[in-house]
Amino acid sequence: MFRMLGNIIRNLFSKPATRRYPHTKREPFENARGCIDVDISNCIFCGICQKKCPADAIKVSKDGKSWEIDPYKCIICNVCTETCPKKCILSSPEYKAPEYQKSVNRRIKE
Repeated sequence: MFRMLGNIIRNLFSKPATRRYPHTKREPFENARGCIDVDISNCIFCGICQKKCPADAIKVSKDGKSWEIDPYKCIICNVCTETCPKKCILSSPEYKAPEYQKSVNRRIKE
């Protein structure tokens, strides 16, 4: 019983072992894989990213000049960012906020 009381007092006056999340956020580490996005103005709609995607999450339409990714299928392997000849597919280390409804990230070139 007295050993436990010593533990309680020691923990009461020491720093916490974890971060206080809403107040202190951890910076993303180097080479973190958060989410995939595209710079549609540079895209030539070649479809290489669609062919190389192992999860079949990317759909490219050359006729409709559209590019879309299903974030629920994407495994964030970054194969599409490495194979894009124009380097218009970007991988950012920040994660997207959760959404209430399932949606597909669709970009259309105007």
